[in-house]
Amino acid sequence: MVTGQASSAEMQALAQEFVQFAVDSGVLRFGQFKTKAGRMSPYFFNAGLFDDGTKLSRLAQFYAKALLASGIEFDMIFGPAYKGIPLGAAVAIELSRLGKNVPFAYNRKETKDHGEGGSLVGAPLQGRVLIVDDVMSAGTAARESIALIKAAGATPHAIAIALDRQEMATEKQVDGAVHDLSYSAVQYVRGTLGMQVCTIAQLADLLAFLARQNQPDLQAHLVTVQAYRDRYGV
Repeated sequence: MVTGQASSAEMQALAQEFVQFAVDSGVLRFGQFKTKAGRMSPYFFNAGLFDDGTKLSRLAQFYAKALLASGIEFDMIFGPAYKGIPLGAAVAIELSRLGKNVPFAYNRKETKDHGEGGSLVGAPLQGRVLIVDDVMSAGTAARESIALIKAAGATPHAIAIALDRQEMATEKQVDGAVHDLSYSAVQYVRGTLGMQVCTIAQLADLLAFLARQNQPDLQAHLVTVQAYRDRYGV
């Protein structure tokens, strides 16, 4: 098992390989997609489409490589319902294969009132907890996981995501209007919550990927994705 800080060139190569994998898998798509914030995005990342054993296994390899290269220390993994459950489980399996075996837990959306009861499943939440999810847009899901982990007496220590959209977060005011904030969800988690964040790739990596394509259909999306970043990027 290799751990520790990887070079910038190594991380960029891993990010480019991941973006290519996401595009080939149909997980990263281009067009017009409405985000939760009401923005029209020229691209969409749907980790739910890593929908077979081969794709999920390779995805877990990317997470594990990024985590081990980051040097982030953690004692266990938490997968928030729902997408975080298979992601967290797959990453725990891959880390174990590489020599880092850690406990894994996840939550239910609905509290169970029979059997073992409660909303948590798996290993007891304790120590430094790594949250594994797909993307982080507004940070709402992250805050919910953090509250749950703290309530269990553990420490929300770090978050691992596949793609950092690197765009301004949004906030709904009392009047119901949506306002752009000057920071991204990842910046909020790092700066305000004091947690470490590990990302496999960022929007900048997607732009670099599009810029070096020879395929006209992919090249055509470079202008729209760049325009989106110019408007909403941080």
